[in-house]
Amino acid sequence: MPQLNPNPWLSILCTTWLIYIIMQPKIKSHLTHNNFLNKTEKTKKETWTWPWT
Repeated sequence: MPQLNPNPWLSILCTTWLIYIIMQPKIKSHLTHNNFLNKTEKTKKETWTWPWT
């Protein structure tokens, strides 16, 4: 049964994690994060009058 042989699966798992660890800083450097705390403007809430009242 090839499923019980851990050699290929362990090597695939280790290389995948190594690639992930190496590529993670490169991927995260291209992401832009939204700063919601810097928003200082207040939105104006306009009320809408219902035509049937």
